[in-house]
Amino acid sequence: MINGKDIKVSGIIGLLAGALLLPVLSNVGISLIARNIVLAIAGMGALTSIGYVFASFISRWIPVVLQFAKFAIVGGFNALLDLGVLNLLIFLTGVVSGGWYSVFKAVSFLTAVNSSFWMNKLWTFGANQSKGKGDMIKYLIVYSIGFGINVATASFLVNFIGAPEGISLKIWANIGGITASFVGMFWNFVGAKFIVFKR
Repeated sequence: MINGKDIKVSGIIGLLAGALLLPVLSNVGISLIARNIVLAIAGMGALTSIGYVFASFISRWIPVVLQFAKFAIVGGFNALLDLGVLNLLIFLTGVVSGGWYSVFKAVSFLTAVNSSFWMNKLWTFGANQSKGKGDMIKYLIVYSIGFGINVATASFLVNFIGAPEGISLKIWANIGGITASFVGMFWNFVGAKFIVFKR
């Protein structure tokens, strides 16, 4: 059954994600004319709502799909939060590689993890009954492993492989960040579902 409240929540998360996409687009050289701003924000809101409705339909046969869709929506938002913070730090300092890039990636990742904990706890897994510090401690352990996977993946791509010819360092820094988010996503879902918010 399709839950109207969850469709609204997914749409709001999508709108916020679209807003977070703007500094990323600007930093990689995509012009922020009014049309692009509206497309980014409204498009993300519509895509997340449509994705939620589609997942609700599929969940009639495969129930875990709806929970994974919520996790993916939250993950997409927090991936853009991660990239937004990373791009803000790049914008403020002009640093796009080296040791400081790794520090910036760590800061952006930790910001997104804090947001992710609360969104997943309250919306994705519906774990409203607080277990005190227990949930957060387990989450931090699971995401510490995810942190290692995330930062190592991004740093490996940016600092060891390096940008291919013809791709700017800013774009490659973002490709490193996006790739790292996808690589860590599988571990994060399994850890959150079966370790942190296990019922």
